[in-house]
Amino acid sequence: MASRSTARLEIRQAKLKDVRAIGELVRRAYDDLPAYTQGEIRGQINNYPEGCFVALFDGAVVGYCASMRLDERVALSDHTWDEVTGNGFGSRHDPTGDWLYGYELCVDPAVRGTRLGRRLYEERRALAERLDLTGIVFGGRMPGYARAKRRKANRADTPQEYLDLVIESKIHDPVLRFQLANGFEAAGIMPKYLPEDKASRGNAVRMIWRNPYVDGDAPPKHRLPRDVESVRIATCQLQSRAVSGFDEFMKQIEYFVDVAADYEADFIVFPEMFTVMLLSAEPKELTPLEAIETLSDYTPRIRQRLSEMALAFNINIIGGSHPTRMPDGDIHNVAYVCLRDGSIHAQEKIHPTPNEAYWWNIKGGDSIDAIPTDCGPIGVLICYDSEFPELARRLVDEGARIIFVPFCTDSRQGYMRVRYCSQARAIENQCFVVMSGNVGNLPNVANMDIQYAQSCILTPCDFPFARDGIAAEASENVETLTISDVNLADLSWARAEGTVQNLADRRFDLYRIEWDKRVGNIKDPLGEQHVTGQKQPIGPHGAGGG
Repeated sequence: MASRSTARLEIRQAKLKDVRAIGELVRRAYDDLPAYTQGEIRGQINNYPEGCFVALFDGAVVGYCASMRLDERVALSDHTWDEVTGNGFGSRHDPTGDWLYGYELCVDPAVRGTRLGRRLYEERRALAERLDLTGIVFGGRMPGYARAKRRKANRADTPQEYLDLVIESKIHDPVLRFQLANGFEAAGIMPKYLPEDKASRGNAVRMIWRNPYVDGDAPPKHRLPRDVESVRIATCQLQSRAVSGFDEFMKQIEYFVDVAADYEADFIVFPEMFTVMLLSAEPKELTPLEAIETLSDYTPRIRQRLSEMALAFNINIIGGSHPTRMPDGDIHNVAYVCLRDGSIHAQEKIHPTPNEAYWWNIKGGDSIDAIPTDCGPIGVLICYDSEFPELARRLVDEGARIIFVPFCTDSRQGYMRVRYCSQARAIENQCFVVMSGNVGNLPNVANMDIQYAQSCILTPCDFPFARDGIAAEASENVETLTISDVNLADLSWARAEGTVQNLADRRFDLYRIEWDKRVGNIKDPLGEQHVTGQKQPIGPHGAGGG
């Protein structure tokens, strides 16, 4: 009987589980260029998964390429790597674009010689042909240029002179020769494309491959169909009330989870600090600092019960927020996102309010990242965080299409600050924003005397959405569950073909957000390892020849 061995080499679409391995690969491949953060790689995959491929050899990631679709006006214009990639996140992907733009390709130095680069190029070419795109374009490195300026024979004083000598085979540049050998044509120099690429002196060659199956004189017009990608969302406007203990509190929470599950909701979100009613079970009124310490002790039980409910009721639970003591001893305000696959994610509040800092000594977190779910990436901004537009923009750059905003406000003025800012985040990021707040009062709990809320599900303001940008909203200051269907495909359509296209029309040549980079992992309160500080390095990343 003939035996058959397992294939050692596999090329497939990149997945979120590959993010860490891709980051390590890029560091090995380009030790002279800034490394990607995991947030950037997540954004590349989330924004256009069909254009990202990995090569695995004996199960290890040894090759990676990232691409996106762009309109010809952008793809063939003069630009920098930073501008065209949306600062490394691949967030300028245009689903109606007629060109495939390659902005990353790297191969592990240990396996070079296995033609992995050629195979990854072939995957891109097959994608462009399958989608009837006009062609492929990228900025190719010219790593021999810095040395060529010092040569006596065949000296090249300008990038164009160097390119001409390479084409004439008078100078050997392994990257450019590889790209030319793979059917790409050089179409001019892009100066200052990648300033960090010292070997190329920041320059790149615009490399173009034209699809022979598409009439170049009449490129196809790619339109985005108005598909349906329905997600059902429930937002709980929760009444604060006295409870006898933890079990009674969780019974209240389970009631709303059960109802939302009966309506087949995909998500239910609870308010910020929704666990504070547990303090009503204490035998005496506690000082603010004692109260926060007491609540933090509930953290393991809260996480466990929410996770059990998510599994049992087949629903994703955004667990409002809950004060948690961190490994360094500080108290942070943390949203625990318990998914129906059993996983638990944590998102810390980045900006404590002056009240929280004064009364409860709550400190701000230092990481904001999209969370993968079975309905696509989501983000969480806890109350005050919604008033800082940089945070929502990062989440959307990483691929989030729904942002949940658990909040706790004591007055209408405070509520309207969160409401107006949440509506702005929905418009400027062309995403859905879901608000969930507390109502009622807890007279014996310090700093939680009264509460005001009108929970809602907000949309961008354009033709596919509700007239006032409100998919659904609760009545003011009553306990209720508000449920609505949203169509994620409407977001894709609006971003590509809407009346305004905020994400696509950003001026990357004028402004950008730079995130400080933190290195290393920390332990969460229950000792589980998770990565924080997934922040963008200052400066763009190397394109690795497209």
